[in-house]
Amino acid sequence: MVSFDDILVEVGPFGRCQKRIFLLMCLVSLPMAWVYVGIVFQGYTPEHWCRQPVVQEHREACGWTLQDGLQPSSCLQYDVDWNSTALNCDLSQEPKLRGASITQCKVSLPSFCTALESSNFDLVCSEGWLVDMYQSSLNMGFLIGSFVFGYIADRFGRRWCFLMCNVLSMVSGLAVAVAPNFLCILLLRGILGLGVKGSWMTCYVLLTEMVGLEYRRLVGILYQMVISVGIIAMVLVAYCIPDWRWLQVVASAPYLLFILYFWFVPESPRWLLSQNRTSEALKITEKMAKENRQNLSALTDEPGDSPSASLLDLFRTPKMRKHTFIFMFNWSETSLPVLC
Repeated sequence: MVSFDDILVEVGPFGRCQKRIFLLMCLVSLPMAWVYVGIVFQGYTPEHWCRQPVVQEHREACGWTLQDGLQPSSCLQYDVDWNSTALNCDLSQEPKLRGASITQCKVSLPSFCTALESSNFDLVCSEGWLVDMYQSSLNMGFLIGSFVFGYIADRFGRRWCFLMCNVLSMVSGLAVAVAPNFLCILLLRGILGLGVKGSWMTCYVLLTEMVGLEYRRLVGILYQMVISVGIIAMVLVAYCIPDWRWLQVVASAPYLLFILYFWFVPESPRWLLSQNRTSEALKITEKMAKENRQNLSALTDEPGDSPSASLLDLFRTPKMRKHTFIFMFNWSETSLPVLC
């Protein structure tokens, strides 16, 4: 009985076919990084001040600057009737406000502000915590998507799962950019997290299943390093596109390109063998060998049936349990600095 790893030796553990697929899949890490760190630019809170029309009129009439006279507050104002309060252009004669109560105010943002806060959502002061929800909803989608699309990829195949995730990411990402209110944005961001995480994770699995054992570690590391490239590129993209809605469109548009991968990237032969679809696996393997310019003498013996696997296999033996918990701990530790 011939294993798929034995066949990969003759196909080429990291030949032209795998390199082509690797380069295509690495592009998936770029928009994943843009979506993940976009909060830095989309949720930027600029300097702001209390909006008070009467004071604004006096400021314009007297030629005051924001630094003159009464200092503007970011979130609080005196609870007084400014229409009956004496104001004049003499900055040395401030109105008598001692003892007046303090209250929340309506906030004015700079006209050049193009972040979430400028979209009539009032995400400042007492509502500033909602900006954190913008990222939390995405992280929740990442968490759920890891489980949901992990199962879908095992049940229906990596290729179909990848297609589904890309469609979901593109539609939900573009919908975020045109959402009418912040509640819709939070819901759509959660859905976006589902698709983005599912797409990225499925690529990772597909890549490691297509290369030889000695190349899996290298491929996995390089694939994740592209995220760092995406984060660096995000700075330039955000500089050129300051408006948060258009920035969201740019981060979501690449998933339209990734949908086309369905016709250029084959299914994982290893997964096909696990589903006892041997003939399909052999056809794909033959095409890989042809692209790699290799011959397949090993195909005279068909690969044997692969036993079905489940999530419980990760905890079935002491060695697997140890490795599983180590990986869980490592992923948690490396993710926390980014989340915080």
